Amino acid sequence: MSGFRTLAAYQKSYLLATSIRRMTVDFPKEERYSMTDQIRRSSRSVSANLAESYGRRRYPKHFVAKLADAVSENYETQCWLDFALEAEYIKEETYDRYIAASEEVGKLLSFMENHPGKYLR
Repeated sequence: MSGFRTLAAYQKSYLLATSIRRMTVDFPKEERYSMTDQIRRSSRSVSANLAESYGRRRYPKHFVAKLADAVSENYETQCWLDFALEAEYIKEETYDRYIAASEEVGKLLSFMENHPGKYLR
């Protein structure tokens, strides 16, 4: 198994992205190419950027830069959740659960950004 899959941040971000995909199945069809695609893309990008950062562990600046991309995508996902709540595509309880999961991913990513030496080769 590739090492990035053992990272808690990867595991939690991956679970969040797959859960968001399932949640957005019920979004209105007119949102298919806007909100639905955007929230799916940004949530998946968190895991993808984290995996990419892991592959760049030999280069500390590149490693941290890709982690920063993952953090940014995580914030974008939260923004799309805000829009979904406002449009009443999701209930507040669902929103709260997804935001909490995203915040947890964000804390793990921030730890990695602030302590890159623990992950570098």
